[in-house]
Amino acid sequence: MALTAAGTPFTLHAYDHDPASPSYGEEAAEALGVSPDRVFKTLVADVDGDLTVAIVPVAGQLDLKALAAAVGGKRATMADPAAAERTTGYVRGGISPLGQRKRLRTVLDASAARHATVCVSAGRRGLEVELSPSDLAALTGAVVAPIGRA
Repeated sequence: MALTAAGTPFTLHAYDHDPASPSYGEEAAEALGVSPDRVFKTLVADVDGDLTVAIVPVAGQLDLKALAAAVGGKRATMADPAAAERTTGYVRGGISPLGQRKRLRTVLDASAARHATVCVSAGRRGLEVELSPSDLAALTGAVVAPIGRA
């Protein structure tokens, strides 16, 4: 695992994923007993023709305009799910910001800095990795910006 190789402290959390769950992130927060503002979802957007990863709390939504601005773009839309899966190497609901097939530019919501640790997908539904926001930003090369909204 990339985190071990980097010497990054982390904790893996597994839970039984319910395929009928309407929200993967909220399911993870509930299963782990963690506040939804500490569990972050990984979304893939298209910013001016380039795929870009947005990491935002599951308790809120992605502000596409703020994401575009954070990377110097003009317009952002959600990426085609098939393109996101093909490019990252992960399935929807299990896309991790770490260890993607192709490294995409990444933006981490600034609210992550309020927490000692955050949880993100570890690459499959039912598996989360907990690590510090600063380690997450460093490992993904993320820009930290206010891209989430309640």
